[in-house]
Order: sequence, then structure tokens, then C-alpha cells
Amino acid sequence: MASLGRHLLAEFGGCDPERLADLDHVRSSMLAAAAASGATIVTHSFHHFASQDGGAGVSGAVIIAESHLALHTWPEHRFAALDFFTCGHGVDVRKALDYLKTAFLASTEELVEVERGPLRVGVLESS
Repeated sequence: MASLGRHLLAEFGGCDPERLADLDHVRSSMLAAAAASGATIVTHSFHHFASQDGGAGVSGAVIIAESHLALHTWPEHRFAALDFFTCGHGVDVRKALDYLKTAFLASTEELVEVERGPLRVGVLESS
């Protein structure tokens, strides 16, 4: 085993602002994405907010038995930031990301993947 978990950070640009501002659409898309990935959904929480600069987006998380899938949207910037952390190898993160990219009509995607945990080769101990 190379790590305890996989932490994927995704940024979607060029998204449909109406979809990013729609709490029901975001919630249902996140739940469907988690299910599509094969994750075991435990619970979820989502919140629609208004920012001081006039934007209105959605923040939320789907807690899965394997860890979590979280999101924050900025409709005024046509942007969504996703955080998908999974333990083990039974979840297909790519299926979730593909689902959400389509759900938000994103035109761009940037990904960063981080292996997590003390089992990674080269991890320094901290005090």
C-alpha cells in the first residue's frame, strides 16, 4: 500500500452560473456524482450563501464511508472548487468528476492529486 488515501482537488471553470447558484441542482449533482463513483453515502449538508461582493453560491459536502466530497461555487466567476478524499481503492473518482463537469457545464478542468498518510514514501515525521 503506497498511501492511506487519495485527495483530489479539482477546479472547474467556464461553468453555467445558474447551475452553480442553484442549491437543489448542486446538491442532487453532488449526490449523483458520489453514487456514480461507487462511494457509500452516509450523509450530506449544503448551504446557499450570499457574499459581500454580491455573488451567491453554494457550499456543501457529501460524507461518504470512504471519506468526503466537498464543493464551493462562485457563480459570478463561473467557477467551482471540489475536494474529493477517498480511502482505499473502491471509489472511481474520475466518474464523479466527469459527472460534475457535465452537471455544471464546465469548459475547463484542473486537477491536483495528493497521496495522503504516513505510509507514503518520503514522508517526513513532524513533532
